Amino acid sequence: MSHSFQDPDAELRAAARHFGRRGFLTMTGAAAALAFAVNLPTAGSAAAAELDAKAVKADPFTLGVASGDPLPQSVLLWTRLAPSPYESDGGMPRGRVTVRWELAHDARFTRVAKRGSTTAHPEFAHTVHVEVPGLDTDREYYYRFRAGTWISPVGRTRTAPATSAKTAEMKLAAVSCQAYHDGYFTAYRHLADEDVDLVFHLGDYLYEYAVTAVGGNRKYTDRRLPAVFNRETLTLEDYRLRYALYKSDPDLIAAHAAHPFVVTWDDHETENNYADDTPENDVPPEEFLLRRAAAYRAYWENQPLRTPQKPTGSDMRLYRRRHWGRLAQFDVLDTRQYRSDQAYGDGWQVPGPESEDPSRTLTGDQQERWLVDGWRASGATWNVVPQQVTFAQRKDRATDGFKLSMDSWDGYPASRRRLLDGWRASGKDNLMVLTGDVHVHYGFDLKADFDDPASKTLGTEIVTSSITSGGDGSDKPSNWDTYMAANPHLRFYNGRRGYAVVTLGKKSARADWKTVPAVTTPGAPLTVAGSFVTEAGKPGLTPA
Repeated sequence: MSHSFQDPDAELRAAARHFGRRGFLTMTGAAAALAFAVNLPTAGSAAAAELDAKAVKADPFTLGVASGDPLPQSVLLWTRLAPSPYESDGGMPRGRVTVRWELAHDARFTRVAKRGSTTAHPEFAHTVHVEVPGLDTDREYYYRFRAGTWISPVGRTRTAPATSAKTAEMKLAAVSCQAYHDGYFTAYRHLADEDVDLVFHLGDYLYEYAVTAVGGNRKYTDRRLPAVFNRETLTLEDYRLRYALYKSDPDLIAAHAAHPFVVTWDDHETENNYADDTPENDVPPEEFLLRRAAAYRAYWENQPLRTPQKPTGSDMRLYRRRHWGRLAQFDVLDTRQYRSDQAYGDGWQVPGPESEDPSRTLTGDQQERWLVDGWRASGATWNVVPQQVTFAQRKDRATDGFKLSMDSWDGYPASRRRLLDGWRASGKDNLMVLTGDVHVHYGFDLKADFDDPASKTLGTEIVTSSITSGGDGSDKPSNWDTYMAANPHLRFYNGRRGYAVVTLGKKSARADWKTVPAVTTPGAPLTVAGSFVTEAGKPGLTPA
């Protein structure tokens, strides 16, 4: 191992014993606590020497390139140096490496717009985040990296329109839930060929669960994965390796190279169904926070995120606002880090006083105020909320005694009510929620009162299915009839894997849910499973 720590599990346990829960949560040196726990200095603070890039003897760009969070005059570029990605250090010698980058107007780089260099630090697993300023607005660019004699694949990205621009149309894709062990990322290969401006990843970019030597349901016959993947992720090394496994997938590499991503997490990037500092199991909160710190750091390292999202200890400010001219405002949420613990456990339960407690929150007070204030100040035609768990009410039956998911907004109805009231008070039109998590395609009308089908429709919710999670699925799940009867605001339901494409225009928005028939075998074709339209100023989904 090139890491300076030798036994991450032992050090995590030791740190958990050293810091009480209150001390860990309240100490101003949270970053120092994390450094104590896993010996992680910040980049540049360690004694790692400058490494001659010529010492990198094999292609270090095995995980491709990516871009994200475009601004009107700036793009964010990402890569990682990892000639042997399935090794704990990526196969890199311990040392700082100078990485050069270029941004051009054409894919052949005959018209270079910007170029520069940055440093890949071993403290961040030789990942690179480059924020390129001073660009033209609403423009496509191509980019690449160089390390020594090695040149990365070419990526395509773009800047956003000026915030005052009267943009006529933009197209986005929504994706989520890509369990490597459940199948092939075929949907990403199709997405790479789509003409979209942005891809919103709504969570579960990776899963903490073990991946067998044959890749789970991929059933590899031509290779074997190392045993390091056949265990649950707990330490920083585990999470870094798991990202390397996922990012080595050629279809995911292709999607990242083709489009800029705006990412947010759900639970599996850390642990299933965790809530704030409460883990899924009986691990003490102070120990879980050390795991969370490792997961958050690995997430930032491996995603195309800007400097404000860089974590401090076990905290990371992931919710943020982006604009696409005057056409769309995107309020990206984090519904995992600040939420109250799930009521009655984290499964499907009959709602009651605990779940309906008005003090319960899914976003935390600060993020809730930020969202409502942002709506009030918005001048956009469409106010889009990319987030994680199902927002609309979703009963499991039409009769009394129905159950709701305690992990979704149904488990936090007071929190949802405050947001819907805030939306109505803002006086704005055209609310659209983008959702992942549930491994199916849904299209919902968002009602003022979900128990009254005749109540006013306030917006729409576009739920995208998984890329792979849950296996092949089916066009008509076994509970299709029950769900459609129990939830009259549910307008579309499909259980295959795939993604959603949403086209936002001045007068209407169109949602196309796309699916593949199988993920347990590679190369499946793409089908449009359903298409719906919602008109500006007249919320609600109608068939296209």
